[in-house]
Amino acid sequence: MMKLTGYSLPASSTPIYLNILKKHSIFSSNIFQRNPTKSRGPSTYTQKDQVLADAVMVAGQYLPPWFSVAPMMDWTDNHYRTLARLISKHAWLYTEMLAAETIVYQKDNLDRFLAYSPEQHPIVLQIGGNNLENLAKATELANPYHYDEINFNCGCPSPKVAGHGCFGARLMLDPKFVGEAMSVIAANTDVPVSVKCRIGVDDHDSYNELCDFIYKVSSLSPTRHFIIHSRKAMLNGISPAENRSIPPLKYEYFYGLLRDFPDLRFTINGGINCVDEVNAARRAGAHGVMVGRAAYHNPWQVLGHVDSVIYGAPSSGITRRQILEKYQVYGDSVLGKYGIKPHVRDVVKPLLHLFYSEPGNGLWKRKADAAFQNCKWLPTEACEISLPIQETAWMR
Repeated sequence: MMKLTGYSLPASSTPIYLNILKKHSIFSSNIFQRNPTKSRGPSTYTQKDQVLADAVMVAGQYLPPWFSVAPMMDWTDNHYRTLARLISKHAWLYTEMLAAETIVYQKDNLDRFLAYSPEQHPIVLQIGGNNLENLAKATELANPYHYDEINFNCGCPSPKVAGHGCFGARLMLDPKFVGEAMSVIAANTDVPVSVKCRIGVDDHDSYNELCDFIYKVSSLSPTRHFIIHSRKAMLNGISPAENRSIPPLKYEYFYGLLRDFPDLRFTINGGINCVDEVNAARRAGAHGVMVGRAAYHNPWQVLGHVDSVIYGAPSSGITRRQILEKYQVYGDSVLGKYGIKPHVRDVVKPLLHLFYSEPGNGLWKRKADAAFQNCKWLPTEACEISLPIQETAWMR
């Protein structure tokens, strides 16, 4: 046996989930199969990357999700995704989590929640919920918006979600339901489906229990892609922010899954903050890497290197001044689109980190704040987006 951070993982090549199979009866094969895996991988990828590329069903026009930006509540909204896409053409973007009930109950106002510009492709819709009927309806209602993948949230530790809402990370305790939910979601869409989860919940945090979850979900549904946040979720006693730092990272669980489930695809998430670490994880075998707050708080340094360093694409050469000019056009087009929303500060929020940790960052934030201090609600002639973008070295 090989000891890893207090846990015993088999060092042999025998998949650990074979031990789990001895404890369970054969799972039902009565699942919806409207969403078979399709192979459309471009032949230009290396042999190592071809396994992932073959599984990507995106009409051949997008590169595989080797790098993605994590779904983050109140952060990865339309405004941030617009900025992110101006910086990187190939990073996969995720929406904020949308509750299935929100989509169903707002069916006459869906643009406010689901609409996005075509430039945001490739983009993944993340939904959450614990009601199969609403998950089916929400997926069907989202179809006209042509997302490239539907992701199911099994990792959020927020008390509003995992507590009173009884979904998010809490669903890892009921893999049978998650398998049924993924079957229902897959049956109502023609795009791939995936699950984002933690490595465990509270005291249910052994590697065997994680394998049990992965095995049951993948056996009961067409799910072949799992995004693994390599920390467990603690649902009692700590906040969502503390859940991103207090539970230790256990990357050995993730790499164990790569070995023990060779027919599935796994994206690693948690504690990865720069493109060098992304490439290191991919060299270690990760099919994809998801970055969260680092991509939000430091978008230029993180996203600005994704296309060239991770995807091998030529650098666009775009400057931050040009990004701001393009973003200004976007901002002017969306102010007050839904009554008093979005207002100026909603639109400007993602820009405040564009010069993170660089000389002049404080000056940028002060000038941006001063430019919008009189702009609270509706777009008027006195409240146009006039960004302080005079030419200085730190704007490049």
